[in-house]
Amino acid sequence: MGTSADRPVHLVGSAPFAAAEEMFRAAAEHLGPHLKRLPDGEVGERDSWIKWQHARIGRSPQFRLIEVDPVYVPVPPYALVEGVASADGIELPELGYADAAIESYATFDRLTAEGVIAPDVRFQVGLPTPLSVASIYVVPPSRALFEQAYGRAMGLELNRIAAAVPADRLAIQWEAAVEFALLEGIMPGHLGDGMLGEITGRLAALVDSVPAGIEAGLHLCYGDSGHKHFCEPADAGHLTAVATGVSAQAGRAIDWIHIPVPKERDDDAYFAPLAGLALKPGCELYLGLVHTTGGIDGTRRRIAAAEKVVQNFGIATECGLARRPPETIPALLRQHAEVVGGKSTQ
Repeated sequence: MGTSADRPVHLVGSAPFAAAEEMFRAAAEHLGPHLKRLPDGEVGERDSWIKWQHARIGRSPQFRLIEVDPVYVPVPPYALVEGVASADGIELPELGYADAAIESYATFDRLTAEGVIAPDVRFQVGLPTPLSVASIYVVPPSRALFEQAYGRAMGLELNRIAAAVPADRLAIQWEAAVEFALLEGIMPGHLGDGMLGEITGRLAALVDSVPAGIEAGLHLCYGDSGHKHFCEPADAGHLTAVATGVSAQAGRAIDWIHIPVPKERDDDAYFAPLAGLALKPGCELYLGLVHTTGGIDGTRRRIAAAEKVVQNFGIATECGLARRPPETIPALLRQHAEVVGGKSTQ
């Protein structure tokens, strides 16, 4: 990944399509030679990251809604009912990630057999960190127990996915967003002192939970609601610290880490902390610096700024594509292909 002409492309996950097949075909058409992994677009009820999990939490008899004005999200949070003293006493329904992945993989497998998707491209499944779900939808006093219970439920989802999709065809992406709201101090948390270590330890454990033979990666994020971050990062410092910490602590390989780059940032100051990034050999770095803002020239300016600090990186958008009008997606995908020196296969 030393020059623009040979940089791979990463798709974070979501896209504004009605069905997984639309996502697979569009990505293969425009970016086929440049992709190592392909997500299903997080179609249907999954189109707004973890929003669909709020109702699932409400099916647990151990949680009740708190009627307060929501501060961070437009839905009321949950609290444990009285008498729950252990995560073992919390019942959660199936979270839905395994059902969605198994359904989409059937389409992925068919399109691979038809030659639409290259045989060496892996099916990518994005999963949120339990800490993110807990921090958004559960009040602070109840978060620790909920996080444990949700983590157990997510482990069951992962096991079902791993049992249904061949290991050499599968890639799991853990998605960490709220972690950075906690590090930036704009959201109350339950982690106490040593927050960075708590966050990196949790992420390393999630990486290690992915069975051998299946690729494991991280998407680090500052949010994308309304195409805005929950706060504007001063630089890539927190992102670098988390990526380096997880890399040091994980027992198994991390196959890729995705780091966002705000659309306004083509300055040296944003990228400077990446000089301290320490990833283990074999871990691909993707920088989310492809934006419609500034077009291809803006993207090239961000690449040039990043190249002053790091050389070996692939390119991506800052977050998923689902909050964009569908008619804008082909041009954005073509921009990826043009930047890396190739052409869309259209």
